[in-house]
Amino acid sequence: MEELLPPAAEPPRSLHEAMRYAVLGGGKRVRALLAYAAGELADADPARVDFPAAAVELVHAYSLIHDDLPCMDDDVLRRGRPTCHVAFGEATALLAGDALQAFAFEALVGAALRDPQLCVLRLAQAAGSRGMAGGQAIDLASTGQTLDLAELEQMHRLKTGALIRAAVRLGADCGRVMTAAENEALERYGSAVGLAFQVVDDVLDVEGTAQSLGKTAGKDAVQCKSTYVTLLGLGAARERVEALRNEARAALSVFGSAARRLAELADWIAARKH
Repeated sequence: MEELLPPAAEPPRSLHEAMRYAVLGGGKRVRALLAYAAGELADADPARVDFPAAAVELVHAYSLIHDDLPCMDDDVLRRGRPTCHVAFGEATALLAGDALQAFAFEALVGAALRDPQLCVLRLAQAAGSRGMAGGQAIDLASTGQTLDLAELEQMHRLKTGALIRAAVRLGADCGRVMTAAENEALERYGSAVGLAFQVVDDVLDVEGTAQSLGKTAGKDAVQCKSTYVTLLGLGAARERVEALRNEARAALSVFGSAARRLAELADWIAARKH
């Protein structure tokens, strides 16, 4: 990603500096890791996964910039540093997010993909109104309201899960052709780990600190948002994470030992502390 992004010194400098600040300033890179693990499962050359892995991270970075804006979650801390709009101003941050979304597709087009049209479609759907953006819209509209569990899960399957599922599928798309059963297994795996990621986020928002998380803790309670913790309680939320981890691992059984890295990532997502 450092090589792909425009140099900070290239005009317009403030925009390129903001883009690099948002992308290269830390992060778990779990979406990229999922893409590489799925690529390994599909016998893909890791170099072929570089562009799709970067693309999902670029979309993720853009979404964080926009999520943190005053018109959205209005946050001032991300990855242990001031959020992009605090560091560069709202207008530049907004443009940086816009540019990163466009740049993600530019990166994807540069990849040696088996089916480029399908891969572009996967990323577009994951980022759009039937994916991440749609989930964020539901989240904003439901602030201060009580969602039931089905509504909450639907929101997070879009807001958080869609891009995670796309990362898995894009990585696999860099390798051999999958059977229908294998494609279905990857979809179930991506759906389970994507939802698990969000349930863990809800738990950490209660149990974590700004120092451990690198972002503001306790935001959900302040904003009166429905979460897995508010609906289920901490204990049941943790049990839900474990059930989703088991669901993800069970989905991988069709692949045998070839899915070791994906299984390990499911374990890490379930056990993470930040």
